[in-house]
Amino acid sequence: MLRKYITYPVLLIIFISFVGFILFGSLLRHHYLGGDRLKSLQKIAVFFAEIPSNAKNMFKRKTVNISAPKKFKRHKDKERFIQHINNKRNALLVLPRYDHSIKRSIIDIIDLNNFEVIHSYKHDIAEMLNQVTNEEEFSTVKIDNSPIRFLYAHPLLLNDGSVISGDHYSIKFKIDFCSNLIWINDEERYHHSQEIDHEGNIWIGGQMKPKSKLVKTYSAKKNYYDDSIVKININGNILFNKSITEILLENKIMDRNVFDTFVTDPIHVNDIEPAFNDTPYWKKGDIFISIRHQSSIIHYRPSTNKVINYLIGPFSQQHDVDIISEKEISIFNNNNFLVDNSYSEILVYNFETNTYKKLFEKELQKEEFKTSTEGLSHIFDDGALMVEEQNHGRIILFNNLGEKEWEFVNKDSNGDVGPITWSRIIENELFIKKFRTLVENEKCIN
Repeated sequence: MLRKYITYPVLLIIFISFVGFILFGSLLRHHYLGGDRLKSLQKIAVFFAEIPSNAKNMFKRKTVNISAPKKFKRHKDKERFIQHINNKRNALLVLPRYDHSIKRSIIDIIDLNNFEVIHSYKHDIAEMLNQVTNEEEFSTVKIDNSPIRFLYAHPLLLNDGSVISGDHYSIKFKIDFCSNLIWINDEERYHHSQEIDHEGNIWIGGQMKPKSKLVKTYSAKKNYYDDSIVKININGNILFNKSITEILLENKIMDRNVFDTFVTDPIHVNDIEPAFNDTPYWKKGDIFISIRHQSSIIHYRPSTNKVINYLIGPFSQQHDVDIISEKEISIFNNNNFLVDNSYSEILVYNFETNTYKKLFEKELQKEEFKTSTEGLSHIFDDGALMVEEQNHGRIILFNNLGEKEWEFVNKDSNGDVGPITWSRIIENELFIKKFRTLVENEKCIN
């Protein structure tokens, strides 16, 4: 009986479908291995392959717009801001946050004396993307970084009121005090933090394309992520760009066997901290590099291409390394070990004693503070500690006694909680005074 259904047209359809599935799978494999051929067909194959995932996200988020960042649930029932201890602080909080009610990211400058927003940045993202000319690197930038999904990443506020920022794995740009675009840099794909050095230049995480010499020589994987450290000046010009894989190979820390594994992102740089002065343990111009996927901190001297220290400590997939004294650094430990990983931690490493200690461990555990990815901390001049729980849109400030001064949850006018993308504290009194003067004399028309 079955034989009457197995006709020539049916067999032909089965054969064509079988060949089609093979070709479809080949296109997807070629795409995810970083192949350059048949780009248009790759995009079509990926579109159809992602339909189930996109449909799931639409159902989960209860919206047909799957481009907007995730709405967080964990702290949704909390107040947006609660002051527990009234402590005046002459400091500014540079707060990049996503606001779901207006469907975009903004930068608020907040006076920590009263937690009032004294200025905001919100530039024309679509117009900026129209200026991107590096089609090879950013062929889908208008989709990947469209206004509804763009996130200001770790904005750097300069003393003239201008801001240098970018989105993760995207271009770098500068806007003025009134949010007018000054320049863009689309030479490389930039990501994560940015920090100014003693010369007034800026260190940023990058991703080299074309790849560095050693990576190109030893890696057969076209989609190997060749993370780098990039130094630019305030005009957006690249002054230095060095592959971290090359640094580790040249200093005999990483083995070339890394290229034989299936891992395409073995580095994943997320922070670069420059040294401003000489101490017995580092020199001015040295940098500390946090690489997440090696769970390590690199103390590197660009002037000699030497790794001075390579720290693998009691931390896992860490972020945000800061110099906090002439012999200490702090490390934001995401704490993603297989066991005992319930809370994120703030560690301090002492180069004189070669020891680690934890800051406010009990207080962070009491707050059930945990962010598996990203995360940031800042130790104030008086020993207070601010921590950013990026996976849940929350910031907490503890005073130097471990008491909670305030808690902020990034809730918009509709009560939705959106991402915070690496905030920044400014305590320099001269800088703050000058910025307040800019605010008082503001004449922006946008």
